[in-house]
Amino acid sequence: MTDRGQPILTYTPYAGPTRPFTIGLSALDPARWIEPDADLGRYLDEKHHLRTERLNDIFRATEDSLPAQRECLRLLADYLETGHPAIYRRAGHVIHSGRHSVDLTDDTMPPLMRAGLLVQDDLVIMQKCKSGWHISAAHLSFPSSWVLAEKFDRPMEEVHEHVPGFQAGTRNATMINRIFDNLAPDLPAERFNWSINWQEKLFHPETGRNDTAKPDEAVIRVERQTLTKLPETGAIVFTIRIYLDPVRIFENHPDGKRLAEALAEQLSALTAEQAHYKGLNVMRQRLLEKLCR
Repeated sequence: MTDRGQPILTYTPYAGPTRPFTIGLSALDPARWIEPDADLGRYLDEKHHLRTERLNDIFRATEDSLPAQRECLRLLADYLETGHPAIYRRAGHVIHSGRHSVDLTDDTMPPLMRAGLLVQDDLVIMQKCKSGWHISAAHLSFPSSWVLAEKFDRPMEEVHEHVPGFQAGTRNATMINRIFDNLAPDLPAERFNWSINWQEKLFHPETGRNDTAKPDEAVIRVERQTLTKLPETGAIVFTIRIYLDPVRIFENHPDGKRLAEALAEQLSALTAEQAHYKGLNVMRQRLLEKLCR
């Protein structure tokens, strides 16, 4: 995004104190649950397109997730109407936002599909069963190098089985389950993640690796994630908002030099295993050379 010719970087977690491959949760003001912006229409256009063309890739749900889906839709609709009245207008059962409208009672779509078509964020519902917390429903239009079918209805240890430091039996895996257990409905949490891609696109299920790309083509894919426990069902709503920031933005950004240096520092600190997971085992050095000019 730009403002009067100046590039806008909404979040820059790679320039903060949190290191990659850490949990990094912080308390979230419930009033900031969802943060719609001027790009809302573009994101919703893409979600509607994906629903038509790739429904099986972006939506999965178990039958027992329906109560949690309904609770999520109800709470989200109420939040958007009261929290962002300049963007969302409700008329009866229909919520209007720009050129898009969602009928909250449209039973031709699952409740979580309706909810996801209201916001830029992806929505994932997690519920606890005997094997632990698992993904029971997801409207995932903008995955960051992962495939919903491979993670759906699996416990967190299996969802994170390839993430360095988060595999079953690790301290991080134990902490995640404890955090989910102890999360209170009125105390949501927020965290950030980032990765490097080589295409400026929202729907990105494929690996981020590209060993022939030019450093100028690098795109920082920032994820703003929130965790909210639903008061009635006890399920957790996990939201993921994607921001795409090409590294070339640094060249015209007033704080570009500091941001480039901070990103370079975090890239340099990745272990070989972490760089491989992020698809940067070959391109890391080339990107560092560009950032450190």
